[in-house]
Order: sequence, then C-alpha cells, then structure tokens
Amino acid sequence: MRIANSIKDLRLAVGEWRQNGQRVAFVPTMGNLHAGHLQLVKTAQQQADKVVVSIFVNPAQFGPNEDFASYPRTEQQDQEKLDSCGSDLLFLPSVAEVYPTPLQTQVSVKGLSTLHCGASRPGHFDGVAIVVCKLLNMVQPDLLFLGEKDFQQLAVIRTMVADLNIPVAIQGVATVREADGLAMSSRNGYLSAPERQLAPLLYQTLCLTRDAVLSGATDYQAVMDRHAQRLTDAGFLLDYFRICRSADLLPADDNDTELVLLIAAKLGKTRLIDNVRFTRGN
Repeated sequence: MRIANSIKDLRLAVGEWRQNGQRVAFVPTMGNLHAGHLQLVKTAQQQADKVVVSIFVNPAQFGPNEDFASYPRTEQQDQEKLDSCGSDLLFLPSVAEVYPTPLQTQVSVKGLSTLHCGASRPGHFDGVAIVVCKLLNMVQPDLLFLGEKDFQQLAVIRTMVADLNIPVAIQGVATVREADGLAMSSRNGYLSAPERQLAPLLYQTLCLTRDAVLSGATDYQAVMDRHAQRLTDAGFLLDYFRICRSADLLPADDNDTELVLLIAAKLGKTRLIDNVRFTRGN
C-alpha cells in the first residue's frame, strides 16, 4: 500500500492509474478504523481498479465544545488494517496540507444542513461539505463510498455533489453493526462497560418504531413518544427522534412511503446516532 502525505504525491499516484485506464474509488475517513470502514473499502474494491482511503480528522466539522483534541487517533493500527485488506493508497495529510491558509470560501448545503444534527451542531455540515469538496478535488475519483450510518451526512454530500456538478458517483453502504445491533462507530470506544450494555437499545427502539409503522400505525408522533420514553427511562438523553421522508429528511406524513427514522442521543458523555430506512406500503 502506498502512503501519500501530500496532494502532489497523491495526484502522482492517481495520475499513473488514470494513464493506465484504471477506475478509482475513494473512501474518506477520520481514522480509528473499524469493520464498518473496512466494509466500505471491500465494497469499493469490487467496483474499482484502485481504492484510495483518506484519514483526516477534520477540525472544521468540530464545534468549540466538541472532541476534536480527544478524537481517537490510531494511525499505525489503521495503516495495518488497510494494508491487510488490500487498499492501494492511504492519503494521510496534515491539517496544514488540507488547509494551508485560512478559508475564504464556504461550501454550505442550505436547509438540509440545519436539520436534525445540524440544529444541534451548528456549522458541522458546513465543515463536512468543505472538506469533502476539497478531498474530491484532490483525489478526483470516479466513485465515492460513504456509510449510511450518518444518513444526514450522506444526504448533504449527495446534494453538494449534484449542485456543484462534481463528476463522481456516490454509493451509500449499509451500516455495519455489532452482534447486538449497535452501529459500529469510532465513538463507541467512549462508552463505559455499563453504557455499552445499554447502547443497543437505540437500534432496538428504531426497529420497534419501524415495525409499528409497518403494522399500520399512522400517529407517528405517538409511536415515537412511546418508544422514546423507554430510552429516557433507561438513561439516554435524547437529542432528536424523528420519522422523515428519506429523499429530503423533512417530516413524513401518512402519504409518504419512502421513510427513514433518525435518532441521536447521549449515553453518558457519548453522542450516538443511528437510523433505519424502510418503505411503507400504500
């Protein structure tokens, strides 16, 4: 596996592949890799000749009271995992390489970026949009692979790519879960042992709510209130729990069929997010 720390070295490698007519896929990450990240790489390998993975903890998407300084950084272990699964190139830039001068340009997906997580973390998705836009310009891949665990982030990036006519095809990859249903996340490592035992209740609640809707429940708020109470009683501090149209993440009503349940909650000091997408029959 090649490692590039500079945009110049990255482009040299990708340029060689392009000259050979090879198809390039890109998997952006913030490191501390787990099986969910590696599934993105494996899926990318099935559809492209070469796979670039980036590891960059992006300061622009962390708020002033968030965990940028303490975000887990495990570069050596990450490199070993990527090497063992056959990644072709790891792009490992410094903050100075990605942001050499103070930004004077903004990339913001209006509306969508202010909903749900965007309401709780103002500016977060602007930080995501700018770094993904920059990384896509650096790598210039044919394919971009993103996990569906952060469903809103995926929607923001899809919108940005479409609006800016960025020539890349985006593929969302299903959330990888632990055996007990907890969505894999780098932040799961923050959970204490008792909290880790409770954490799967988040996904269980999503599934129970989905099943109630599929069984014919039409008072969505009542269903969510009932199941949200179970989480509150168990010790979760809910940020939001909503049923939305999967196309635009706006509130769903009884006429909508393509739906997604979105949830964010704190367990102790750890903020967890998850979602379940499903189709309701007419």
